Amino acid sequence: MEDLSFLSLGLLALALVATGVVAGIVAGLLGVGGGIVIVPVLYYMFTALKIDPSVLMHVAVGTSLATILATGTSSARAHWKRGSVDMDLLKTWWWAIAIGVIAGASLAGNLSSGALTAVFAVVALVVAANMLFRKEGAALAQKLPGSPFKEIIGALIGGISVMMGIGGGTLGVPALTLFNYPIREAVGTSAAIGLIIAVPGTFLSVYFGWGAAGLPPFSLGYVNLIGFLLIIPASTLSAPLGARIAHTIDPSKLKLVFALFLGITGVRMLYGVFF
Repeated sequence: MEDLSFLSLGLLALALVATGVVAGIVAGLLGVGGGIVIVPVLYYMFTALKIDPSVLMHVAVGTSLATILATGTSSARAHWKRGSVDMDLLKTWWWAIAIGVIAGASLAGNLSSGALTAVFAVVALVVAANMLFRKEGAALAQKLPGSPFKEIIGALIGGISVMMGIGGGTLGVPALTLFNYPIREAVGTSAAIGLIIAVPGTFLSVYFGWGAAGLPPFSLGYVNLIGFLLIIPASTLSAPLGARIAHTIDPSKLKLVFALFLGITGVRMLYGVFF
């Protein structure tokens, strides 16, 4: 990693704090844990700092998961207070999501940085297209299927999300709305799912990255403590603002914002993989 001037370090710190503010608002607004903002920002920052490409995406994902521990807690709490978290669903779904997280984190630990980036980009684009082009009110069924299909859905949400370094909303929101969940309840429940993903995901990121070559300074495995400590305060404080906005705007506009974030992020990341 190249040496940085004091000014460059100051600008980097400012950018990380600003990222935390935006990530917190997005977490509260869309239930995505902020990772959809944090992962690509960290990816490009670490690229500029010439972090070893072999661990670059792993560190972006691991650090993002760590920040969701705080951001997700703040966002989920705000939605729970407003009654938009389906606790009955979480009580029967959490273990399947957790199993998916363990499997996904184990797979991610053995994938290349480029492969992880491609996973992030492709899934983001697919979900964005679903949200943009699916007809209003279109659903596969009026409720989630019974066992074992409900558990399989939960495991997929957990596994793919942990590989992307994001909260449960990126897949949880479209999955739940596909089974006729109201958008606000889907967002609130997905914010809570983000915690189920982030807790084991963070510890596994530390485990699989422990002693890896090329890690940036002040890292615990694939979790960079500088990024974590700068993003956390700003994102935690701004998450309730996003939750308040989510309960005041038109649900159709909420879907549009969600899709735009995913689409823009997916295109940028996919471009980085191939160009």
